[in-house]
Amino acid sequence: MSNLLVQNIKHTNNTTSMAIDTSGQVTIRGEGSATTTNLQQGLAKAFAWVDHKTDNAIDNGFNTASLTDTSAGISSVNITNAMASAFQVTGVTSYQSGTAQISGTGGVSMTSTTACKFVTNDTGSTGQEDTEYGMTLHGDLA
Repeated sequence: MSNLLVQNIKHTNNTTSMAIDTSGQVTIRGEGSATTTNLQQGLAKAFAWVDHKTDNAIDNGFNTASLTDTSAGISSVNITNAMASAFQVTGVTSYQSGTAQISGTGGVSMTSTTACKFVTNDTGSTGQEDTEYGMTLHGDLA
């Protein structure tokens, strides 16, 4: 096996598009600008597609261990590799597959470094069980 040792990857016009520091952190050039972003910081640390309609389980996921069904429309996605803190950024979308008109979620919160709690609803705090939703989790792993 061979290794390719580089510090910078450049375009033919000599602009650096990617740099790797001594700790292995990768910095890439932003879209259409000279600003840069840390590649590892920009990646989702977990994602899940949860089906409350047919099997009440995570049908597809990354860095997700299991689903805890708390009550109608309320569940927690349990994370395999813990986050650095319980203050992370989550994004979620929902899909209506029941009779209620669902436009999103009633609430998303990190309950610990290893669980995200979701409430899918149709009117305020009423849990809507017959739905599917997708979530992503961004932040720092522990």
